[in-house]
Amino acid sequence: GRPGPRSLQVGQDRVQEKQVFAQHGLRVQPFAPVDGPRDFAAALQAVPLPAMLKTRRMGYDGRGQARVNAPADLASSFEWLGGVPCILEQFVDFTQEESLVAVRAVDAQGRAVIRFWSPCANRHHQGILDLTVAPARVAPAVVEQATAGVRRVGEALGHEGVLCVEFFLDGQGLVANEMAPRVHNSGHWTIEGAATSQFENHMRAVARMPLGSTDVLGASVMRNLIGQVPIPNASLPAGTPLHLYGKQPRPGRQL
Repeated sequence: GRPGPRSLQVGQDRVQEKQVFAQHGLRVQPFAPVDGPRDFAAALQAVPLPAMLKTRRMGYDGRGQARVNAPADLASSFEWLGGVPCILEQFVDFTQEESLVAVRAVDAQGRAVIRFWSPCANRHHQGILDLTVAPARVAPAVVEQATAGVRRVGEALGHEGVLCVEFFLDGQGLVANEMAPRVHNSGHWTIEGAATSQFENHMRAVARMPLGSTDVLGASVMRNLIGQVPIPNASLPAGTPLHLYGKQPRPGRQL
């Protein structure tokens, strides 16, 4: 099956994600697994505070995480998260959140092909993506570092389809945060903003059809609708494309 079991396995476990990133040249902050109270001492020794304790699996949109400011916070945070396997990550004092959306495919000759859309700058509100701007204003050397690392990760996983890696940008460059082995909400702008959308290229890769161009068609700004849809829709600025995904509105839900 495609994208492939290895991609899905790694993408569902924050510890494995960090290990794969580090093994293939992407910078990560200090981290340690916390599967139970027996891991508290070693984790606190390995990870400088302040830090974030996150569930290893099933965490998204700011859920499944708690800040650890002092050693005594770790036990209570672990209990608050349900006592499930977690990861402790050093807090990153970042200036910008970025994402890089790629598509990797195998051509008719069995050769791997990978293409990248423009890097995106993302703004979150209460842990949920609020706004994406593409292309992001990032130094070319930083973009080159990110694309090289994502290329190596995709190759190591044998990935086929869209692959997104989210990064923090700090004073030393990029810190790889997490990956999504699928189309990603920070890539929805590609529907109008790129020659080929992430959705079409994902299907092309999975079907082993030739990939379309990922060239941008100009500057794009995507606003995520969270919780409710503007009514009437005419309240949106003129010419703004609206994409709804058939979800029932509820607080905190991406629509």
